Amino acid sequence: MSVNILSLFQVAILALVQGITEFLPISSSAHLILVPYFANWPDQGILFDVAVHFGTLLAVTLYFRKTLISLALSWIASIVKKTATAESRLAWQLILSTIPAVLVGLLFHDIVANTLRSPIVIGFTTIIFGLLLWLSDARHLKLDKAKTKTQLSWKAVLFVSMAQAIALIPGTSRSGITMTACLLMGLTRENAARFSFLMSVPIILMATSYEALRLYKEPIDFSGEALGLGIGIAFISAYFCIHYFLKLIPKIGMLPFMLYRVLLGTSIFLLFT
Repeated sequence: MSVNILSLFQVAILALVQGITEFLPISSSAHLILVPYFANWPDQGILFDVAVHFGTLLAVTLYFRKTLISLALSWIASIVKKTATAESRLAWQLILSTIPAVLVGLLFHDIVANTLRSPIVIGFTTIIFGLLLWLSDARHLKLDKAKTKTQLSWKAVLFVSMAQAIALIPGTSRSGITMTACLLMGLTRENAARFSFLMSVPIILMATSYEALRLYKEPIDFSGEALGLGIGIAFISAYFCIHYFLKLIPKIGMLPFMLYRVLLGTSIFLLFT
């Protein structure tokens, strides 16, 4: 579907929604579905979703550029020189953590796209995984700080990567469920958020590349101006969202996001049941 059917105002609002919600544990996919639904706007289409996700990919890549370059160099060294370091281990973990989500995405892409994008599904997942996020955070507060982990084991990474695969269901929130899993595995709030954000780089890259290739085979009329505006706003809003989230999350915890999710999910049920 062409984004020409959207006004520039609608493009700006949806891009801002994507930029803010991509890295907050509240589900960007749910908000991109719900905002047009409640505002009575036309569906923005896959092309627009790919564009704004690309904007958020640019944001997280730029924000963690030094870390990503260091990880890439360490990963290459682990192959060429057979040297193992904490950074090369983290790089391998981030790469391998994408495999479950990629496999599930390829196998169940059409089901997710055509069946699970309903408000009722979103309402259910928004509440359930919001409560799980809060419970994992509450457990984190009970941990002995001296035993808090700074890096995940391979078994823990497998658990987090399986959680990321579940995030294909709209309303789950990729960042939310991976932070939940990281907190359950003993990471601090900030380290859980950082690992989740770093995990987003390969998975968003693969997802946007896959959808872009699918769209490339189909002639689609679109507005370059609208797409450019969407990418730009998603990029800027996501960059600042990452920055301030990492500063605030050690202090405020996950309770505000759980309350928002429960309120949103309850509102959905009241409107659609």
